This record gives sequence, structure tokens and C-alpha cells, in this order.
Amino acid sequence: MKTKDKKITYPSFERYLSRQMNNKVFERVYKEESQCLKIAYQIAKLRKQQKLSQKELAHKLNTTQSVIARIETGQQNFTTETLQKIAAVFKRTLRIEFVK
Repeated sequence: MKTKDKKITYPSFERYLSRQMNNKVFERVYKEESQCLKIAYQIAKLRKQQKLSQKELAHKLNTTQSVIARIETGQQNFTTETLQKIAAVFKRTLRIEFVK
């Protein structure tokens, strides 16, 4: 007995995400996480531009390399105080806005 091979197709990520965004809880959590990841990416980018290792940045912030690694991968929550300290190390101004 022959069986036909059925081809399974999956929606693109964009299509899947678009459907998921109809769920308000999902949308809120997704936006919060994406903001954290944007900040994490900026911190990693600044550190690399300054040619600092995670250990060197950690020393300047009086913390550990593993904390910096978690911050840069979005696995560590950070306070505005921590962000201020990071901004100071990079001689930057921290700006937080509420936008509509």
C-alpha cells in the first residue's frame, strides 16, 4: 500500500507573529522583551566599540562578568540605576522616554 507524502507547510515567522499580536497579553510581553533586547544590544555594541571585555566592563561597574553576559543577552533585569552607571562608563547620557 502506497501512502502519499504530505508536505507540511508552516506559516512564515512574520505571519505567525502577526496572528499572535492579536492577543493583547502576548503583544504586551513581546514589546517589553523587545525593548529589553534593544537595550542589551546597545550595551554590547558600546562595549565592543570601546574594546572592553565583559570582565573589564564588570570591573568598572563593580559587578561580575557573568552579570554583564546576562545583561547583554537580555537575561538580566536592570534598574535605571544600573543603566545610569553603564552610561557613565561609556560617557553617554541615558535618556528614557514615554512615547505614544
